[in-house]
Amino acid sequence: MRVTPLRIAMWSGPRNISTALMRAWENRNDCVVWDEPLYGYYLQATGLPHPGAAEVIEAQGTDVDAIIERCTGAIPGGKQIFYQKHMTLHLLPEIERDWLSEMVNCFLIREPEAVITSYAAVRSDATLEDIGFIQQAELFDQVRAMTGEIPLVIDSREFLLDPATMLQAICTKLDIEFGPEMLSWPKGPRDSDGVWAKYWYDSVCNSTGFAPYREQKYTLSDKDKQIALHARPSYEILYQHRLRY
Repeated sequence: MRVTPLRIAMWSGPRNISTALMRAWENRNDCVVWDEPLYGYYLQATGLPHPGAAEVIEAQGTDVDAIIERCTGAIPGGKQIFYQKHMTLHLLPEIERDWLSEMVNCFLIREPEAVITSYAAVRSDATLEDIGFIQQAELFDQVRAMTGEIPLVIDSREFLLDPATMLQAICTKLDIEFGPEMLSWPKGPRDSDGVWAKYWYDSVCNSTGFAPYREQKYTLSDKDKQIALHARPSYEILYQHRLRY
């Protein structure tokens, strides 16, 4: 049964197709998006030296109660769909979870080797906590227990093999109409992009649609191999529940 209005929380780790997917949803006339609502709180709480951290904290704010109220409140602009791009690592343990029951929680996954390789191009010395796999599996279990249902899981590799079919399948699962406008968007930055876009979003800002999937071989350091090894079980837990078409 369709949830109206529809508030989608798409939970991903970094260096996935999360921003491109946000572009797809923003291209719908009935949808408004919010880019990583909890990023400012996360940076202030952890003190991590992410690129532009002070600017992100100022722009996103750190009042977690106010952020959650906005996530679950009236949808801006009178739209019917509120698409929120979230990072699982931003949902720190001290943040309560009750508000998730008011969201349609979905999970976007990518192989850990690919995530680590892409992440290192912007920020070196990644840790297991930085890439969000453990947090994603824990949150998946929490949402499943809360709702009594298996949340929607999207594997980025399989998505990119056939974006049109996958987007249609996602819309069917959410009981909304698919629109072909979700497959392409104008090149360039968006006002909805977080202030960190200049550090992380070069490829998306230069895109007009989803890039075709290309098989790659990843060369990881011994340290990164260990991180990938520890992340993979969490990835596999969600992968077995991925959306198939």
